[in-house]
Amino acid sequence: MAAIRPSRLPGRHRRSPESQATYGEVIAIGEFRALWLGQCLSLLGDQLAQVALALLVYDRTGSPLATAAVYALTYLPPILGGPVLAGLADRFARRRIMIVCDLARAVLVGLMAVPSTPFPVLCVLVFCVVLLSSPFTAARAALLPEILEGDRYVAGSALQNMTNQVVQMLGFAAGAGMIAAIGAYEGLALNAATFLASGLILTLGLRRRPPPAPEDGVHASMWAMTKSGARLVFGDRRLRTLVLFAWLCGFYVLPEGIAVPYAVTLGHDAREVTLITGLLMAAMPTGTVIGAFVFSRFVAPTGRLRAMGWMAMLSCAPLIGCATRPPLAVVLVLWMLAGLGGAYQLAANAAFVQCVPPGRRGQAFGLVQSGLLAAQGLGILIGGAAAQALGPEPVVALAGAAGLCVAALLAMLWTETRTEIITRVRTQVS
Repeated sequence: MAAIRPSRLPGRHRRSPESQATYGEVIAIGEFRALWLGQCLSLLGDQLAQVALALLVYDRTGSPLATAAVYALTYLPPILGGPVLAGLADRFARRRIMIVCDLARAVLVGLMAVPSTPFPVLCVLVFCVVLLSSPFTAARAALLPEILEGDRYVAGSALQNMTNQVVQMLGFAAGAGMIAAIGAYEGLALNAATFLASGLILTLGLRRRPPPAPEDGVHASMWAMTKSGARLVFGDRRLRTLVLFAWLCGFYVLPEGIAVPYAVTLGHDAREVTLITGLLMAAMPTGTVIGAFVFSRFVAPTGRLRAMGWMAMLSCAPLIGCATRPPLAVVLVLWMLAGLGGAYQLAANAAFVQCVPPGRRGQAFGLVQSGLLAAQGLGILIGGAAAQALGPEPVVALAGAAGLCVAALLAMLWTETRTEIITRVRTQVS
């Protein structure tokens, strides 16, 4: 299990394990600021690139299928290669992994911005760019607990989560207007520049750390590391339960995937449907931002662990109300409540870190992230097919009911396995 070390922040005294870290305290840590700013830049550039790529592919092919296929490529690489490539974060220095991935992605996206790039080559470049996000994300996730210890990790994770949600909302909203003003190829070039800027920030803002030491003194092969990581994650009852908590999102993100057909049932013309779609897609992220702030700032660390099962059920239960076909205002409230419940992921993430040895966090986080993307993609795919046959409202309600049943089962399992983690939180010194 992860060792708990005393804080190295100058001028800090030992705090009670039940006290909450403040956002200001976390932002004061320079290495966290570097990770945070680099992540914001990359994410904003990615939002622009997604809009630009969709417009570019449709302009070249005139095919909705081709446009959807290229979008699907953003889900496929982490699922296929993520579990293997994530192991790089446990073999090499994590700072170096992130910098190399940023520079490589800058080059690949720069090639995508060349107007003469053939369409098949463009698809290969998209695949490779997204594939590189797996070792980058695993390295960042494994490094964050080393930079932020104790409850600072939860506060930092909450801040990153809220920032991601806000950047996504603003990025999609402003992305279309910016691409219309500067052009699709220029938008891709701007994304390449954000990767370069992120790499520079990480180079200057993160201190050098040695690579994680292998447990037996010898580095295993990548495939052996992947199998070992799977045994670690799924062979431990606590980790297995926490991973399933993370993958529960496959149920409660489903409504976002069918927001357009849902909006059609509430709107009367194309303009109104567009507006309603935007409101629906923003509802859950808004709830998640509120939930993350309240959960991390006003709930004690052990209180989060105890409330995790109830919050997980809240992430799905409100969606059942869509079965009554309520008006738009009620739908928005229901979806926001579901997003608020999704803040339980902060506690699940912190508990996961407590249970995974530092030298194996990269592989463990990579496996979870790959499964997370698979759960989201599969949930949206099934939801879209079901909505075409049944309509969007009953599908959202069924997803909520199924998710509530799974969440209730996980809550019972978690009640039986959380005692040791709560004890560790109570006795740790940060």
